[in-house]
Amino acid sequence: QVQLVESGGGLVQAGGSLRLSCAASGRPFSRYSMGWFRQAPGKEREFVAAITSDSIYTSYADSMKGRFTISRDNAKNTVYLQMNNLKVEDTGVYSCAASPNRYYTGRSPAAFTYWGQGTQVTVSS
Repeated sequence: QVQLVESGGGLVQAGGSLRLSCAASGRPFSRYSMGWFRQAPGKEREFVAAITSDSIYTSYADSMKGRFTISRDNAKNTVYLQMNNLKVEDTGVYSCAASPNRYYTGRSPAAFTYWGQGTQVTVSS
């Protein structure tokens, strides 16, 4: 029902910025809450941020709050993650996900039904 494709990852030095995009296919994009997660090798998947279908509410993991900003453009079927002041520990595969609960801003991966394949973000010192 929903297909998600991430882009915008790459290699950046610590202190730099990247903007990730997640393009969604399918008509009901505007009815889903969207989230970003990341996973480093050998570590568990970690919640990054989430946004409601109408962009009114957002949530962030404590380590990202103030540095990362999640946003969406429903007319373009796209959700974004602006990452500033990147740290080495931000390195990982970043995936976007869609939740059928349009006002969900929690951090449980189980609440998200559809997932993209992920994009690699590498931060060097």
